[in-house]
Amino acid sequence: MSSSAPSHADAPLVIGSRTFQSRLMLGTGKYRSNQDMKDALAASGTGIVTVALRRIDFDDPASRSILEDIDTSRYTILPNTAGCQTAEEAIRIARMAKAMGLGDWVKLEVIPDARYLLPDPVGTLEAARILVAEGFEVLPYMPADPVLARHLEAVGCVTVMPLGSPIGSGQGIVNKEAIRIIIEQAGVPVVVDAGIGVPSDAAQAMELGADACLVNTAVALAQDPAMMAEAIAGGVSAGRKAWLAGRIPVLPYASASSPLTGIVGAAR
Repeated sequence: MSSSAPSHADAPLVIGSRTFQSRLMLGTGKYRSNQDMKDALAASGTGIVTVALRRIDFDDPASRSILEDIDTSRYTILPNTAGCQTAEEAIRIARMAKAMGLGDWVKLEVIPDARYLLPDPVGTLEAARILVAEGFEVLPYMPADPVLARHLEAVGCVTVMPLGSPIGSGQGIVNKEAIRIIIEQAGVPVVVDAGIGVPSDAAQAMELGADACLVNTAVALAQDPAMMAEAIAGGVSAGRKAWLAGRIPVLPYASASSPLTGIVGAAR
């Protein structure tokens, strides 16, 4: 859970009823091969792997090839509703996944915008309210909107997942101030999702006080996905440590690193 002031001791990441050691989540889309995906997951040290429910043929349970390539004894599967354009569609897919034995943990995505892939705030809140009432632990992907984040928390979501910048853009954390406010006000973990392109982006998100980052494209489309996964995990870890350590204030003027008092030969 995010707090208004850092402490020096860290603790595991707790989201709803589950606890994790890693603060990096990885997606499973866009990899050039299943082996690249498996190597990246292993290199990242992640404990949470997201899978698009639309990549599973619910009419043929034997066709769940993406799940067969993920070691479920090592990783927690976080099903997501990517590709759903309406609240009704996302709710239906989540229910189908639960009926097929994928559990009640779901990353909620409602995205009607095909060009910029921006989440629908109204549809997301509507779907979250219904799914929470049905017993789902909902992790909503959302615009970086502090007011919406509070509404999603109020209806019972176990985390909020504001975008750093548009999905797959690699633009980094362009919504920095809005995310800072979300973190300041949140009573649930805040996961920065989308737009992270390099380890420094992940570090910046964590330095703001985010509890975790979710990354897909930056790893999957890297020339060496496993190496990039390891690098971004390092960025997450470094940013988290910086947050816990407590950064110095940002000043509008210089501040000498060596004191000017007590210097031998100084004028009196």
